[in-house]
Amino acid sequence: MMKKVLISALIAALPGVAMADAKSDEIVRLKAQMQKLQQQMAELQKAVEAATADKPAPAASAAASGDDANAELKERVAGMELKVDRLNTAANEGPIAGLSITGYLDPTYIYNRAPNSAGFQFLNHQNAYAYSNSTFGDVYLDIKKTFGVGPTAPSAEITIMPNRGSGNTLLDGSSGNNIINTAVINFPLSDTWSVNAGLMNSFGGYEVQQSNQMVTLTHGLLYDFSDPGSYVGAGFAWSHDVWAWKFLLANEQYRTHANSQAFNGTRSNNTPTATARVDYTWSSALDLGWSMNAGRQTLPGTTTTGSGYGYQGSAPGPYSNYFFTEADASYTLGDVQYNAELDYGQQQRAAWNGGNAVWYGASLLGHRKWMTETVGKMGATLRYDYLNNSKNGGGGGGIGLGGNGADGTNGFGVSPSCWAAYQAGGPACNGANRQALTADLLFFPTDQLTLKLEYRHDWASENVFLRNDGSYRKSNDLIGAQAVYTF
Repeated sequence: MMKKVLISALIAALPGVAMADAKSDEIVRLKAQMQKLQQQMAELQKAVEAATADKPAPAASAAASGDDANAELKERVAGMELKVDRLNTAANEGPIAGLSITGYLDPTYIYNRAPNSAGFQFLNHQNAYAYSNSTFGDVYLDIKKTFGVGPTAPSAEITIMPNRGSGNTLLDGSSGNNIINTAVINFPLSDTWSVNAGLMNSFGGYEVQQSNQMVTLTHGLLYDFSDPGSYVGAGFAWSHDVWAWKFLLANEQYRTHANSQAFNGTRSNNTPTATARVDYTWSSALDLGWSMNAGRQTLPGTTTTGSGYGYQGSAPGPYSNYFFTEADASYTLGDVQYNAELDYGQQQRAAWNGGNAVWYGASLLGHRKWMTETVGKMGATLRYDYLNNSKNGGGGGGIGLGGNGADGTNGFGVSPSCWAAYQAGGPACNGANRQALTADLLFFPTDQLTLKLEYRHDWASENVFLRNDGSYRKSNDLIGAQAVYTF
Protein backbone atom coordinates (compact mmCIF):
# COMPACT_ATOMS: atom_id res chain seq x y z
CA MET A 1 0.00 0.00 0.00
CA MET A 2 2.82 2.44 0.79
CA LYS A 3 4.19 1.88 -2.72
CA LYS A 4 0.77 2.67 -4.21
CA VAL A 5 0.46 5.85 -2.15
CA LEU A 6 3.91 7.05 -3.30
CA ILE A 7 3.00 6.35 -6.92
CA SER A 8 -0.28 8.22 -6.50
CA ALA A 9 1.54 11.23 -5.01
CA LEU A 10 3.98 11.31 -7.90
CA ILE A 11 1.12 11.17 -10.41
CA ALA A 12 -0.66 14.05 -8.62
CA ALA A 13 2.47 16.21 -8.84
CA LEU A 14 3.11 15.60 -12.52
CA PRO A 15 0.19 17.67 -13.97
CA GLY A 16 1.47 20.77 -12.16
CA VAL A 17 4.88 20.31 -13.72
CA ALA A 18 3.40 19.86 -17.17
CA MET A 19 1.19 22.94 -16.85
CA ALA A 20 4.09 25.09 -15.63
CA ASP A 21 6.12 24.11 -18.64
CA ALA A 22 3.16 24.69 -20.95
CA LYS A 23 3.11 28.34 -19.93
CA SER A 24 6.70 28.92 -20.98
CA ASP A 25 7.70 30.14 -24.42
CA GLU A 26 10.60 27.72 -24.67
CA ILE A 27 9.13 25.14 -27.00
CA VAL A 28 12.28 23.02 -27.09
CA ARG A 29 12.27 22.62 -23.32
CA LEU A 30 8.53 21.90 -23.47
CA LYS A 31 9.05 19.01 -25.87
CA ALA A 32 11.84 17.60 -23.72
CA GLN A 33 9.57 17.78 -20.65
CA MET A 34 6.81 15.96 -22.50
CA GLN A 35 9.17 13.18 -23.47
CA LYS A 36 10.20 12.86 -19.85
CA LEU A 37 6.55 12.74 -18.76
CA GLN A 38 5.78 10.06 -21.30
CA GLN A 39 8.68 7.99 -19.98
CA GLN A 40 7.48 8.43 -16.40
CA MET A 41 3.95 7.38 -17.35
CA ALA A 42 5.26 4.25 -18.96
CA GLU A 43 7.07 3.41 -15.74
CA LEU A 44 3.96 4.16 -13.69
CA GLN A 45 1.83 1.91 -15.88
CA LYS A 46 4.30 -0.90 -15.23
CA ALA A 47 3.99 -0.18 -11.53
CA VAL A 48 0.20 -0.36 -11.77
CA GLU A 49 0.37 -3.71 -13.54
CA ALA A 50 2.80 -5.00 -10.94
CA ALA A 51 0.56 -3.78 -8.15
CA THR A 52 -2.46 -5.45 -9.72
CA ALA A 53 -0.58 -8.73 -9.97
CA ASP A 54 0.14 -8.74 -6.19
CA LYS A 55 -1.75 -11.04 -3.85
CA PRO A 56 -5.10 -9.62 -2.71
CA ALA A 57 -5.41 -8.60 0.93
CA PRO A 58 -6.98 -11.28 3.21
CA ALA A 59 -9.65 -8.92 4.50
CA ALA A 60 -12.51 -7.92 2.17
CA SER A 61 -12.18 -4.27 3.18
CA ALA A 62 -8.48 -4.24 2.36
CA ALA A 63 -9.19 -5.79 -1.06
CA ALA A 64 -11.83 -3.16 -1.80
CA SER A 65 -9.45 -0.41 -0.75
CA GLY A 66 -6.75 -1.76 -3.02
CA ASP A 67 -9.14 -1.95 -5.97
CA ASP A 68 -10.18 1.67 -5.39
CA ALA A 69 -6.53 2.79 -5.27
CA ASN A 70 -5.75 0.91 -8.47
CA ALA A 71 -8.75 2.43 -10.25
CA GLU A 72 -7.80 5.93 -9.11
CA LEU A 73 -4.21 5.37 -10.21
CA LYS A 74 -5.29 4.23 -13.68
CA GLU A 75 -7.61 7.22 -14.01
CA ARG A 76 -4.79 9.62 -13.19
CA VAL A 77 -2.45 7.96 -15.66
CA ALA A 78 -5.12 8.26 -18.38
CA GLY A 79 -5.57 11.93 -17.51
CA MET A 80 -1.83 12.50 -17.77
CA GLU A 81 -1.72 10.87 -21.20
CA LEU A 82 -4.49 13.21 -22.41
CA LYS A 83 -2.67 16.30 -21.10
CA VAL A 84 0.61 15.26 -22.70
CA ASP A 85 -1.17 14.72 -26.03
CA ARG A 86 -2.69 18.19 -25.81
CA LEU A 87 0.66 19.78 -24.97
CA ASN A 88 2.33 17.96 -27.83
CA THR A 89 -0.35 19.19 -30.27
CA ALA A 90 -0.06 22.77 -29.02
CA ALA A 91 3.73 22.74 -29.26
CA ASN A 92 3.78 21.47 -32.85
CA GLU A 93 0.53 22.71 -34.38
CA GLY A 94 -0.87 25.46 -32.14
CA PRO A 95 -0.62 29.25 -32.66
CA ILE A 96 2.59 29.51 -30.63
CA ALA A 97 4.33 26.68 -32.46
CA GLY A 98 7.56 27.96 -33.96
CA LEU A 99 7.02 31.47 -32.55
CA SER A 100 9.79 33.35 -30.78
CA ILE A 101 9.89 36.93 -29.48
CA THR A 102 13.25 38.27 -28.38
CA GLY A 103 14.86 41.68 -28.10
CA TYR A 104 16.50 44.17 -25.80
CA LEU A 105 16.30 47.60 -24.17
CA ASP A 106 19.39 49.81 -24.16
CA PRO A 107 18.99 53.15 -22.34
CA THR A 108 22.09 55.25 -23.04
CA TYR A 109 23.75 58.34 -21.60
CA ILE A 110 25.87 60.48 -23.95
CA TYR A 111 28.05 63.53 -23.37
CA ASN A 112 28.90 65.23 -26.68
CA ARG A 113 31.61 67.87 -26.43
CA ALA A 114 30.97 69.80 -29.67
CA PRO A 115 27.38 70.89 -28.94
CA ASN A 116 28.09 70.74 -25.18
CA SER A 117 25.11 68.42 -24.68
CA ALA A 118 24.60 65.65 -22.15
CA GLY A 119 21.71 63.45 -21.14
CA PHE A 120 19.95 60.14 -21.50
CA GLN A 121 18.89 58.89 -24.92
CA PHE A 122 16.06 56.41 -24.70
CA LEU A 123 12.90 56.27 -26.81
CA ASN A 124 13.38 59.90 -27.87
CA HIS A 125 12.08 60.41 -31.40
CA GLN A 126 14.73 61.79 -33.72
CA ASN A 127 15.06 60.76 -37.35
CA ALA A 128 18.42 62.43 -38.06
CA TYR A 129 21.10 59.73 -38.17
CA ALA A 130 24.43 60.63 -36.56
CA TYR A 131 27.32 58.68 -35.08
CA SER A 132 26.41 60.18 -31.70
CA ASN A 133 22.74 59.20 -32.06
CA SER A 134 22.47 56.07 -34.18
CA THR A 135 21.02 52.63 -33.35
CA PHE A 136 21.19 52.87 -29.55
CA GLY A 137 18.79 54.19 -26.93
CA ASP A 138 15.74 52.27 -28.04
CA VAL A 139 13.60 49.13 -27.74
CA TYR A 140 14.35 46.31 -30.19
CA LEU A 141 11.89 43.47 -30.86
CA ASP A 142 12.58 40.42 -33.03
CA ILE A 143 9.43 38.46 -33.89
CA LYS A 144 9.96 35.21 -35.80
CA LYS A 145 7.53 32.50 -36.85
CA THR A 146 8.80 29.20 -38.25
CA PHE A 147 6.30 27.02 -40.09
CA GLY A 148 7.29 23.44 -39.38
CA VAL A 149 10.51 21.88 -38.17
CA GLY A 150 13.83 21.04 -39.72
CA PRO A 151 16.21 22.88 -42.07
CA THR A 152 13.63 23.23 -44.85
CA ALA A 153 10.94 24.89 -42.72
CA PRO A 154 10.01 28.38 -44.07
CA SER A 155 9.92 31.37 -41.73
CA ALA A 156 8.89 35.02 -41.51
CA GLU A 157 10.83 37.46 -39.31
CA ILE A 158 10.12 41.09 -38.42
CA THR A 159 12.28 43.37 -36.30
CA ILE A 160 10.74 46.48 -34.78
CA MET A 161 12.85 49.49 -33.74
CA PRO A 162 10.60 52.55 -33.40
CA ASN A 163 13.05 55.43 -32.93
CA ARG A 164 16.45 54.24 -34.11
CA GLY A 165 15.75 51.68 -36.81
CA SER A 166 15.99 51.95 -40.57
CA GLY A 167 12.31 52.87 -40.88
CA ASN A 168 12.77 55.94 -38.74
CA THR A 169 16.21 57.21 -39.75
CA LEU A 170 17.02 56.05 -43.28
CA LEU A 171 14.10 54.77 -45.33
CA ASP A 172 12.27 56.94 -47.87
CA GLY A 173 13.88 60.23 -47.01
CA SER A 174 14.00 59.71 -43.23
CA SER A 175 10.33 60.56 -42.81
CA GLY A 176 10.48 59.06 -39.34
CA ASN A 177 7.08 57.35 -39.35
CA ASN A 178 8.03 53.71 -39.90
CA ILE A 179 8.69 51.47 -36.88
CA ILE A 180 9.75 48.49 -39.03
CA ASN A 181 13.48 47.88 -39.10
CA THR A 182 13.57 44.67 -41.17
CA ALA A 183 10.93 42.26 -42.51
CA VAL A 184 12.18 39.08 -44.22
CA ILE A 185 10.57 35.94 -45.66
CA ASN A 186 12.88 32.91 -45.80
CA PHE A 187 11.84 29.89 -47.89
CA PRO A 188 14.38 27.02 -47.94
CA LEU A 189 14.41 24.95 -51.10
CA SER A 190 16.82 22.35 -49.71
CA ASP A 191 19.45 21.94 -47.02
CA THR A 192 21.73 24.29 -48.97
CA TRP A 193 19.48 26.63 -51.00
CA SER A 194 16.94 29.21 -49.81
CA VAL A 195 14.95 32.13 -51.26
CA ASN A 196 14.68 35.41 -49.34
CA ALA A 197 12.52 38.48 -49.88
CA GLY A 198 11.60 41.66 -48.01
CA LEU A 199 13.36 44.52 -46.22
CA MET A 200 16.80 43.55 -44.98
CA ASN A 201 20.07 45.12 -43.86
CA SER A 202 22.98 45.28 -46.29
CA PHE A 203 25.56 42.52 -46.49
CA GLY A 204 28.64 44.72 -45.98
CA GLY A 205 31.07 44.86 -43.08
CA TYR A 206 31.74 43.02 -39.84
CA GLU A 207 29.52 45.16 -37.60
CA VAL A 208 25.94 44.33 -36.68
CA GLN A 209 23.12 46.70 -35.83
CA GLN A 210 21.98 45.22 -32.51
CA SER A 211 23.40 46.75 -29.32
CA ASN A 212 23.31 43.42 -27.47
CA GLN A 213 25.69 41.91 -30.06
CA MET A 214 28.13 44.83 -30.11
CA VAL A 215 31.27 45.10 -27.98
CA THR A 216 31.21 48.89 -28.30
CA LEU A 217 28.52 51.48 -27.61
CA THR A 218 28.76 53.46 -30.87
CA HIS A 219 29.27 52.14 -34.38
CA GLY A 220 32.42 52.62 -36.41
CA LEU A 221 32.90 55.13 -39.22
CA LEU A 222 32.57 52.46 -41.91
CA TYR A 223 29.27 51.12 -40.58
CA ASP A 224 27.78 54.61 -40.24
CA PHE A 225 29.06 56.34 -43.38
CA SER A 226 30.62 53.89 -45.84
CA ASP A 227 28.73 50.58 -45.90
CA PRO A 228 25.39 50.53 -47.76
CA GLY A 229 22.11 50.68 -45.84
CA SER A 230 18.88 48.70 -46.03
CA TYR A 231 17.37 47.16 -49.17
CA VAL A 232 13.95 45.96 -50.28
CA GLY A 233 14.24 43.11 -52.75
CA ALA A 234 14.42 39.37 -53.35
CA GLY A 235 17.28 36.94 -53.75
CA PHE A 236 18.71 33.61 -52.73
CA ALA A 237 21.35 32.14 -50.45
CA TRP A 238 23.52 29.03 -50.65
CA SER A 239 25.76 27.43 -48.04
CA HIS A 240 27.71 24.20 -47.94
CA ASP A 241 30.68 23.10 -45.87
CA VAL A 242 33.03 26.10 -45.51
CA TRP A 243 31.44 28.30 -48.21
CA ALA A 244 28.36 30.53 -48.06
CA TRP A 245 27.10 33.17 -50.45
CA LYS A 246 23.97 35.22 -51.03
CA PHE A 247 22.62 37.48 -53.75
CA LEU A 248 19.90 40.16 -53.72
CA LEU A 249 18.22 42.17 -56.48
CA ALA A 250 16.59 45.23 -54.95
CA ASN A 251 15.49 48.85 -55.15
CA GLU A 252 18.16 51.45 -54.62
CA GLN A 253 19.12 51.50 -50.94
CA TYR A 254 16.76 53.17 -48.46
CA ARG A 255 13.71 52.85 -50.78
CA THR A 256 10.81 50.67 -49.61
CA HIS A 257 8.54 51.80 -52.47
CA ALA A 258 8.93 51.28 -56.20
CA ASN A 259 11.47 53.59 -57.80
CA SER A 260 8.76 55.73 -59.38
CA GLN A 261 9.67 59.24 -58.27
CA ALA A 262 10.34 61.56 -61.21
CA PHE A 263 12.29 64.80 -60.97
CA ASN A 264 11.19 67.63 -63.28
CA GLY A 265 9.66 65.24 -65.81
CA THR A 266 12.65 62.90 -66.02
CA ARG A 267 12.42 59.13 -66.14
CA SER A 268 12.25 57.46 -62.73
CA ASN A 269 15.02 55.22 -61.45
CA ASN A 270 13.97 51.75 -62.57
CA THR A 271 17.50 50.35 -62.52
CA PRO A 272 17.75 47.66 -59.82
CA THR A 273 20.65 47.37 -57.42
CA ALA A 274 22.55 44.07 -57.26
CA THR A 275 24.27 43.15 -54.02
CA ALA A 276 26.07 39.94 -53.03
CA ARG A 277 28.25 38.48 -50.29
CA VAL A 278 30.62 35.50 -50.03
CA ASP A 279 31.97 34.02 -46.79
CA TYR A 280 34.71 31.45 -46.36
CA THR A 281 35.04 29.73 -42.98
CA TRP A 282 38.79 29.28 -42.73
CA SER A 283 38.49 27.57 -39.35
CA SER A 284 36.11 27.39 -36.43
CA ALA A 285 37.50 30.75 -35.28
CA LEU A 286 38.19 32.66 -38.52
CA ASP A 287 35.70 33.88 -41.13
CA LEU A 288 36.70 35.77 -44.30
CA GLY A 289 34.05 37.78 -46.14
CA TRP A 290 33.62 39.92 -49.25
CA SER A 291 30.61 41.88 -50.50
CA MET A 292 29.69 44.25 -53.33
CA ASN A 293 26.90 46.58 -54.47
CA ALA A 294 26.24 48.01 -57.92
CA GLY A 295 23.35 50.04 -59.29
CA ARG A 296 22.04 53.58 -59.71
CA GLN A 297 21.09 55.91 -56.89
CA THR A 298 19.47 59.29 -56.46
CA LEU A 299 22.01 62.10 -56.34
CA PRO A 300 22.22 63.94 -53.01
CA GLY A 301 20.89 67.48 -53.08
CA THR A 302 18.43 66.72 -55.88
CA THR A 303 14.90 68.13 -55.45
CA THR A 304 11.72 67.94 -57.49
CA THR A 305 11.69 71.71 -58.06
CA GLY A 306 15.35 72.48 -58.80
CA SER A 307 16.65 73.27 -62.26
CA GLY A 308 19.63 70.93 -61.95
CA TYR A 309 20.73 67.81 -60.13
CA GLY A 310 23.27 67.10 -57.42
CA TYR A 311 24.72 69.50 -54.86
CA GLN A 312 25.68 72.14 -57.42
CA GLY A 313 22.88 71.45 -59.92
CA SER A 314 25.46 70.50 -62.55
CA ALA A 315 24.58 66.82 -63.11
CA PRO A 316 22.62 66.00 -66.29
CA GLY A 317 20.16 63.72 -64.47
CA PRO A 318 18.86 62.92 -60.98
CA TYR A 319 20.50 59.48 -60.78
CA SER A 320 24.03 58.20 -61.23
CA ASN A 321 25.98 54.95 -61.10
CA TYR A 322 26.94 53.63 -57.68
CA PHE A 323 29.51 50.97 -56.79
CA PHE A 324 30.77 49.67 -53.46
CA THR A 325 32.92 46.76 -52.34
CA GLU A 326 34.50 45.64 -49.08
CA ALA A 327 36.45 42.77 -47.51
CA ASP A 328 36.27 41.83 -43.85
CA ALA A 329 37.63 39.26 -41.43
CA SER A 330 36.35 38.07 -38.04
CA TYR A 331 38.36 35.99 -35.57
CA THR A 332 36.66 34.74 -32.40
CA LEU A 333 38.23 32.21 -30.06
CA GLY A 334 37.01 31.91 -26.48
CA ASP A 335 37.11 35.34 -24.86
CA VAL A 336 39.14 36.95 -27.66
CA GLN A 337 37.71 38.73 -30.70
CA TYR A 338 39.40 40.54 -33.61
CA ASN A 339 37.77 42.24 -36.60
CA ALA A 340 39.10 44.01 -39.68
CA GLU A 341 37.50 45.66 -42.70
CA LEU A 342 38.60 47.46 -45.89
CA ASP A 343 36.09 49.57 -47.90
CA TYR A 344 35.97 51.28 -51.28
CA GLY A 345 33.03 53.11 -52.85
CA GLN A 346 32.20 55.64 -55.53
CA GLN A 347 29.20 57.39 -57.06
CA GLN A 348 29.30 59.50 -60.19
CA ARG A 349 28.69 63.27 -59.80
CA ALA A 350 27.72 62.82 -56.12
CA ALA A 351 30.53 64.90 -54.56
CA TRP A 352 30.06 68.39 -53.16
CA ASN A 353 31.66 70.21 -56.12
CA GLY A 354 29.70 68.15 -58.68
CA GLY A 355 32.44 65.65 -59.48
CA ASN A 356 32.59 61.94 -58.66
CA ALA A 357 32.37 61.02 -54.99
CA VAL A 358 35.02 58.53 -53.83
CA TRP A 359 35.52 57.14 -50.35
CA TYR A 360 37.67 54.37 -48.89
CA GLY A 361 38.66 53.33 -45.40
CA ALA A 362 39.67 50.72 -42.86
CA SER A 363 38.52 49.55 -39.45
CA LEU A 364 40.33 47.44 -36.82
CA LEU A 365 38.78 46.12 -33.60
CA GLY A 366 40.13 44.08 -30.71
CA HIS A 367 38.13 42.77 -27.75
CA ARG A 368 38.88 40.57 -24.77
CA LYS A 369 36.91 39.28 -21.76
CA TRP A 370 38.23 38.08 -18.39
CA MET A 371 37.10 37.26 -14.84
CA THR A 372 37.84 39.41 -11.78
CA GLU A 373 37.29 38.75 -8.11
CA THR A 374 35.63 42.11 -7.42
CA VAL A 375 33.20 42.71 -10.31
CA GLY A 376 33.08 39.28 -11.94
CA LYS A 377 33.23 39.00 -15.72
CA MET A 378 34.25 42.09 -17.68
CA GLY A 379 35.74 43.03 -21.03
CA ALA A 380 37.58 45.74 -22.94
CA THR A 381 37.42 46.88 -26.57
CA LEU A 382 39.65 49.11 -28.67
CA ARG A 383 38.67 50.19 -32.19
CA TYR A 384 40.37 52.40 -34.79
CA ASP A 385 38.58 53.75 -37.88
CA TYR A 386 39.82 55.67 -40.91
CA LEU A 387 37.66 57.03 -43.74
CA ASN A 388 39.08 59.04 -46.63
CA ASN A 389 36.51 61.35 -48.25
CA SER A 390 38.58 64.24 -49.55
CA LYS A 391 38.05 63.97 -53.32
CA ASN A 392 35.99 66.75 -54.94
CA GLY A 393 34.95 68.22 -51.61
CA GLY A 394 33.62 65.00 -50.11
CA GLY A 395 30.22 63.34 -50.10
CA GLY A 396 28.86 60.02 -51.34
CA GLY A 397 28.02 56.82 -49.48
CA GLY A 398 26.17 57.60 -46.27
CA ILE A 399 27.64 61.11 -46.07
CA GLY A 400 25.17 63.96 -46.54
CA LEU A 401 26.40 67.57 -46.69
CA GLY A 402 24.58 70.77 -45.80
CA GLY A 403 24.18 74.02 -47.67
CA ASN A 404 27.67 75.19 -46.71
CA GLY A 405 29.29 71.95 -47.84
CA ALA A 406 29.86 70.56 -44.33
CA ASP A 407 28.23 68.04 -42.00
CA GLY A 408 28.99 69.76 -38.72
CA THR A 409 27.53 66.95 -36.61
CA ASN A 410 29.53 64.07 -38.08
CA GLY A 411 32.60 65.99 -39.29
CA PHE A 412 32.57 65.62 -43.09
CA GLY A 413 32.78 67.88 -46.12
CA VAL A 414 34.68 71.13 -46.70
CA SER A 415 35.49 73.69 -44.05
CA PRO A 416 33.15 76.71 -44.24
CA SER A 417 36.13 79.08 -44.45
CA CYS A 418 37.54 77.27 -47.50
CA TRP A 419 34.16 77.21 -49.19
CA ALA A 420 33.74 80.96 -48.69
CA ALA A 421 37.22 81.55 -50.14
CA TYR A 422 36.45 79.31 -53.12
CA GLN A 423 33.28 81.26 -53.92
CA ALA A 424 35.39 84.40 -53.88
CA GLY A 425 37.74 82.95 -56.49
CA GLY A 426 40.07 80.82 -54.36
CA PRO A 427 41.25 77.26 -55.00
CA ALA A 428 38.95 74.22 -54.87
CA CYS A 429 38.40 72.69 -51.44
CA ASN A 430 39.16 69.17 -50.28
CA GLY A 431 36.71 67.21 -48.19
CA ALA A 432 37.63 66.09 -44.70
CA ASN A 433 39.33 62.78 -44.04
CA ARG A 434 38.08 61.24 -40.80
CA GLN A 435 39.57 59.10 -38.05
CA ALA A 436 38.20 57.81 -34.77
CA LEU A 437 39.63 55.98 -31.74
CA THR A 438 37.14 54.26 -29.45
CA ALA A 439 37.75 52.55 -26.09
CA ASP A 440 35.14 50.61 -24.11
CA LEU A 441 34.89 48.82 -20.77
CA LEU A 442 32.16 46.20 -20.49
CA PHE A 443 30.65 44.51 -17.44
CA PHE A 444 28.42 41.42 -17.42
CA PRO A 445 26.51 41.25 -14.09
CA THR A 446 24.13 38.60 -15.49
CA ASP A 447 23.65 36.70 -18.74
CA GLN A 448 20.93 39.19 -19.72
CA LEU A 449 22.53 42.47 -18.60
CA THR A 450 25.57 44.19 -20.15
CA LEU A 451 26.96 47.54 -19.00
CA LYS A 452 29.20 49.61 -21.31
CA LEU A 453 31.38 52.64 -20.68
CA GLU A 454 32.89 54.34 -23.74
CA TYR A 455 35.26 57.16 -24.57
CA ARG A 456 35.54 58.13 -28.22
CA HIS A 457 37.79 60.70 -29.90
CA ASP A 458 37.01 61.74 -33.50
CA TRP A 459 39.17 64.00 -35.62
CA ALA A 460 39.23 65.34 -39.18
CA SER A 461 41.73 66.90 -41.58
CA GLU A 462 39.53 70.03 -41.90
CA ASN A 463 37.62 72.27 -39.50
CA VAL A 464 34.25 70.57 -39.92
CA PHE A 465 32.96 69.85 -36.38
CA LEU A 466 30.44 72.51 -35.40
CA ARG A 467 30.78 73.76 -31.79
CA ASN A 468 27.98 75.27 -29.74
CA ASP A 469 29.53 78.75 -30.10
CA GLY A 470 29.21 78.57 -33.91
CA SER A 471 32.87 77.88 -34.64
CA TYR A 472 34.24 74.85 -36.50
CA ARG A 473 37.02 72.62 -35.15
CA LYS A 474 38.93 69.54 -36.27
CA SER A 475 37.97 67.19 -33.43
CA ASN A 476 35.24 66.09 -31.09
CA ASP A 477 34.87 63.83 -28.03
CA LEU A 478 32.10 61.57 -26.74
CA ILE A 479 31.65 59.90 -23.35
CA GLY A 480 28.87 57.34 -23.08
CA ALA A 481 27.34 54.78 -20.74
CA GLN A 482 24.82 52.12 -21.71
CA ALA A 483 22.82 49.36 -20.08
CA VAL A 484 21.66 46.59 -22.45
CA TYR A 485 19.06 44.15 -21.12
CA THR A 486 18.36 41.21 -23.42
CA PHE A 487 15.19 39.16 -23.21
